[in-house]
Amino acid sequence: MKVLAADGISPKGIELLQKEFDVDVRDKLPAEELLEIIPEYDALMVRSASKVTAEVIARAKNLKIIGRAGVGVDNIDIPAATARGILVINSPGGNTIAATEHTMAMMLAMSRNIPIANETMQKGEWNRKKYVGVELRGKTLGVIGMGRIGSGVAKRAMAFEMNVIAYDPYINEERAKALGVTVGTFEDVITKADFITVHMPLTPDTKGMIGMEQMKRMKKGVRLVNCARGGIIDENDLAEAVRSGIVAGAAIDVYTSEPVTKDHPLVGVPGIVLTPHLGASTVEAQIGVSLDVSRGIIAALHGKPVATAVNMAPVSPQVMKVIAPYLTLAERLGGTVTALADGPVERVEVTYNGEITEVNTGMLTTAVVKGMLNPIMESEVNYVNAPGLAKERGIKVTEVREKEAEDFANLITVTAFFGGKELSVQGTLFGMEGRIVRINKFRVDVDPHARILVCPHINRPGVIGTVGTLLGSQSINISGMQVGKTEEEGTNLMVLTVDDDIPVSVLEQVKAIEGIFDARLVNFYAV
Repeated sequence: MKVLAADGISPKGIELLQKEFDVDVRDKLPAEELLEIIPEYDALMVRSASKVTAEVIARAKNLKIIGRAGVGVDNIDIPAATARGILVINSPGGNTIAATEHTMAMMLAMSRNIPIANETMQKGEWNRKKYVGVELRGKTLGVIGMGRIGSGVAKRAMAFEMNVIAYDPYINEERAKALGVTVGTFEDVITKADFITVHMPLTPDTKGMIGMEQMKRMKKGVRLVNCARGGIIDENDLAEAVRSGIVAGAAIDVYTSEPVTKDHPLVGVPGIVLTPHLGASTVEAQIGVSLDVSRGIIAALHGKPVATAVNMAPVSPQVMKVIAPYLTLAERLGGTVTALADGPVERVEVTYNGEITEVNTGMLTTAVVKGMLNPIMESEVNYVNAPGLAKERGIKVTEVREKEAEDFANLITVTAFFGGKELSVQGTLFGMEGRIVRINKFRVDVDPHARILVCPHINRPGVIGTVGTLLGSQSINISGMQVGKTEEEGTNLMVLTVDDDIPVSVLEQVKAIEGIFDARLVNFYAV
């Protein structure tokens, strides 16, 4: 078999591949040349420079796997690869240590004024008194997001004798205890921490989650770090907060738009340390991602499973024909559970009823877990790594298969257990279209639209109309509405499908309407 390695892959990964296959190394490969030579290769390994387009994939008659030596796969047409049965893999953990250590380096550089001290020293100045710093020991570090990187930062911070308080709406007490951190609310973190570091994915919910309003509630002398995703901390607000003394300092490695130009709001602000997205830029990380992907290519070409696949794992055509229409529905049932659960999920049970129980439903259960985790993880969740990520976060997953289905030919029920409570969501297909047919005790018929707003409310005139009027005043279009009823008198469930994002401030206004018990936005763009 033949492997094409493009884009300057680390020699360590190349050496590993060469023990098994014929490897051609072609750095800086022009797009037209890639199109010309790709038919002869069984595997392709790239970084970010080569664009693996649908046209390239269409010409790749022998290609079985595409390996991305890094995390992002934006340069690979994954739907086209999946349609051709080509596995796409990446290295989501290869740069974890690099990003973790860079976060610590940024925190230390900021707290001890190292960048500006070095800059003035190089000019021949001696400003020892001017650049007095602060120690990490004894300070409280707030970690927002406890994935692999956030957990790694917390561990290292404790070695510096820092107190660590963590906010992650999906971490349970068992996982927190194992990590040795104190779990708090978002408000706890932003009001109690001396240093705050963010390690969340960038989603509609996390974009701008730290702005001027939040910074004004922070402790005097607080310092902020963002080595996760640009836009989680509002850049304009941060620049103003540091200038005005609301925030003592900041260290930023990621930006809403890259590369950064000299007119960027954070450039030139005293007290802000900037680096050009160096979180994964270490020799070891580059070697690590190349070795990860090389091992994945070797496994795949030998017919073994690969844990870092970002597209669908192999399934027999017979089984796929049955389950394929249910995959999106299963993901969206999982996403609905994550959005509606009032606390971190400890256990999830997926029950199948009807004819669908005659085939292996394992991939559908994985799709449920994928849908649950995708909105809350820093790295992409896929059909291969979802079970392991659930286990890592202490979420127990069980599957139940019952032949009989009372009201539908096939039914999928996802039940989540958390904090002594449980939440149940049911779905089925109407023709080839997925529908949510029950949320807890409420019977509904909802198209799992891009966004749905779920509001339990009192059953009396004017409540639904008030919600509609409020959303309309904010230019949020309602494209559909369902009202679910139960035998419990006076209580209904309103489910609105909406075409526009609903800001947190508007959600709070909805919750404040008399007769509304709660309001939760389920955003499937994040699933």
